[in-house]
Amino acid sequence: MECTVSWTGNSHTKSAMGFVAETGSGHVITMDGAPDATKPENGGQNLAPRPMETVLAGTGGCTAYDVVLILKRGRHDVRGC
Repeated sequence: MECTVSWTGNSHTKSAMGFVAETGSGHVITMDGAPDATKPENGGQNLAPRPMETVLAGTGGCTAYDVVLILKRGRHDVRGC
């Protein structure tokens, strides 16, 4: 499994803390930092999920995937999660 993360921001772009991740399966995830009111050049513009939010979403997705798979293997009628 691999993933490449690139910084897309700098002090001259709309978001100084923008990032793009490209997964090994070819999907692209855009991330951005939270705005920093005291030093705007250090913050993002809230244009995409924050990197830590994507970690949380990935953890939730992995957990849900495992639970559904275990229930299906146990021949349970899974209709929603």
